[in-house]
Amino acid sequence: MSKILVSFFSASGVTKDVASKIADITGGDLFEIEPVNKYTNEDLDWTNSQSRSSREMNDLSSRPEVKNKVSNLNDYDTVLIGFPVWWDLAPRVINTFIEENDFENKKIYVFATSGGSSVINSFNTLKNTYSNINFISAKRLTSNVSENDITSFIM
Repeated sequence: MSKILVSFFSASGVTKDVASKIADITGGDLFEIEPVNKYTNEDLDWTNSQSRSSREMNDLSSRPEVKNKVSNLNDYDTVLIGFPVWWDLAPRVINTFIEENDFENKKIYVFATSGGSSVINSFNTLKNTYSNINFISAKRLTSNVSENDITSFIM
């Protein structure tokens, strides 16, 4: 059986809850992708074009610095990357995480949390941006995700 890393970025706690459920069900290890500068409610105000999240998402080259690195990535052959959907994309901190780690020879699954946005554009954009990475599939999950939803997604 493969060793699983459940990595995630969570701005409000929803993605963290889903990631914890995935780790419990799969026996995977949790790794939180934490920005050095934590997002405040004002930073997350998508209705304000000058909010931090709006500025980052409008700048394709934005790469918010992350606090911690995965020290033992070689121990895993399957990595899940979870995030909330922002502007129909993965938050830029996910790009930072991907670019700072070597995912060669790993199976990558993407999960996203969102009230209604699809994960398809986020997934396709990541696949196109990082064509050297083996992205397997993606799924939008909610806080009431079932064990069956998780096992049918990655097992």
